[in-house]
Amino acid sequence: MAEIIIEKEVNAVMEHIEKGYNFVLNGGAGSGKTYSLVQIIKQILEKKPLVNIACITYTNAAAREIEDRISHKNINISTIHDFLWDNIKAFQKELKETLIELINEDDSKINAPTGVDIKNDYFDNTEQGEIQYKEYLRIIDGFISHDEVLILANRMFKKYPVLRDILIDKFQFVLVDEYQDTNPLVIEILLDHLKNQKRKNIIGFFGDAMQSIYDDGIGDDFNKYVDSGYVKREIKKQNRRNPLSIINLANELRTDSVSQEPSEQKDAPNMQDGKIKKGEIKFLYSKKELSIDNVIKKYKNEYFEDWDFEDTKNTKQLNLTHKLIADSGGFIDLYNIYDADPIVKICSEIRKKCKDKDYDLDVDLKIEECVKTIDAEFPKQKRYPSKKELLIQAKSDIGEESYSIIENLPYKDLKKIYITKDSLIDDKKQSNEEEGKKGSKRDRLIKHLMQIQSIILHYEKEEFSDFIKKTTYPLYFGRDKKVLKDLIDSFSIKGKTIEQVIELAHEKGICLKNDKLDSFIDKNKYLYSRVKNLPYSTFQKLFNYLEGYTPFSTQHKVKGTEFDNVLVLMDDGKWNKYDFSSVFTGTASRQSKLSRSQKIFYVCCTRAKENLIVYYETPSSQVITKAQKWFGKNNVIPIT
Repeated sequence: MAEIIIEKEVNAVMEHIEKGYNFVLNGGAGSGKTYSLVQIIKQILEKKPLVNIACITYTNAAAREIEDRISHKNINISTIHDFLWDNIKAFQKELKETLIELINEDDSKINAPTGVDIKNDYFDNTEQGEIQYKEYLRIIDGFISHDEVLILANRMFKKYPVLRDILIDKFQFVLVDEYQDTNPLVIEILLDHLKNQKRKNIIGFFGDAMQSIYDDGIGDDFNKYVDSGYVKREIKKQNRRNPLSIINLANELRTDSVSQEPSEQKDAPNMQDGKIKKGEIKFLYSKKELSIDNVIKKYKNEYFEDWDFEDTKNTKQLNLTHKLIADSGGFIDLYNIYDADPIVKICSEIRKKCKDKDYDLDVDLKIEECVKTIDAEFPKQKRYPSKKELLIQAKSDIGEESYSIIENLPYKDLKKIYITKDSLIDDKKQSNEEEGKKGSKRDRLIKHLMQIQSIILHYEKEEFSDFIKKTTYPLYFGRDKKVLKDLIDSFSIKGKTIEQVIELAHEKGICLKNDKLDSFIDKNKYLYSRVKNLPYSTFQKLFNYLEGYTPFSTQHKVKGTEFDNVLVLMDDGKWNKYDFSSVFTGTASRQSKLSRSQKIFYVCCTRAKENLIVYYETPSSQVITKAQKWFGKNNVIPIT
């Protein structure tokens, strides 16, 4: 058996632990932070076999990766939201009191529906009689969602010392993976609220502030805990993923003191014959708008010769937004329903107007009456359409059937229509195989469609064992398999709508509609009316994207992943949050925009294990000059 070498950074962390210090292990992209996390857990359990360890992560995928690497009865691995909810859900009396307190504060971050008076006993009288954590927010029924869990947990840990003692007694170690993406409210619980207790536990953090690409993460603000000495920092400098050219580029892109170096281990992925791989980097730019498909085709032999965009595990094209991919990937019609529903937008604008103007709108008004009232009370500015004009356009866009569902609903019900792209896309799920696990944001309709398509795919790929596990068709005897084969062979989806495929799969017993789906459709008639008539082929294209069967991905979605070949698309479009020219010029309208742009670009470039190509449309001379410094003059190439 090969000798297990304990990393020097792990040994340094263990010294901090022996002294009772909280710690943070920082490491750049490709440094193997998860490997170090697992090593530290093993070292803790070897030295202290009776302790309990909570390991909390930002995503389900990260939790699963850690579970795959280490399994022990003393380890509890979960997402941040699940961890917090599991520690407060039993205290329903305190939950209700605190939630009511938060709702009724002047600057409340949790709002009750308009016209609903949340008194002290309100949640005792809801249908369930308790607070529940759901994938959606419905305060009127006592249902809270992801954001509310963080706010509520923070307040409860601040208010109740006994809750802090229970957590400390329950877990002697709390280890936080990808700490930079963790909400400040969570960090406050672990490092500020627990600090006040006589009992102590050790809090450890793993991550890289340079890879903080989510707006609600603590990012660089975590440094205040290190600067105060309350958390001891160790830095992991080795890079095990990237070739030398990308390590050098990444060091140029970092805005902190971390400078990576090639791995000291001869068998690291970025080593070959005992030496660090060189790798290839290119910066291609054009002076006019070009189709990226045409660029790839035209320059295939020069720059993309060994790139196989059909090999989605090894080659990725990174875009900034899902919308750009939805258009290229062929599922834009479905995406727009979830991301830009015009009725939801109108209701949102009415709600915002009422809040901004402190105006009480009659909650029993129908949508046309709401629009008429708001237009009368608050005349439109010249450059904006009136609510009536928006409603006329919305009616045309969604069609008569969908409009008939919502036209007679009172405003109090219209406001409850909840449609979000997270219900469709949900970047933070790991795979279709685990759609039913706690934490999935995809709605019940999308989950059901994912199951249907998964069954179809297993059958087409002749993965019959998985196919049989997934299908709801009853298999009691050997002959049933023959009947099922005949059924699936006759299960033609060509030219059918989403609704027709759902009904056909149910009729043939291949994928039955369950109570949860029926309930979802009943409660979301409007959404279903918009989705059901789309071609099923549109959903299939979404499925292929979500499951990684396309070369496309968003720049956010690939965080934590790696590919042999990476193509990054950049432009100076008028993004609200990004300014890619500022990455090269160092100037932006807001510091937050500059920092956000620098970090997302760093994450993109460091996904590449062999080859990196950045394509930039119409860059300024300043951008080109800086690209030449970072990529090398010979690697900065104009194309037409």
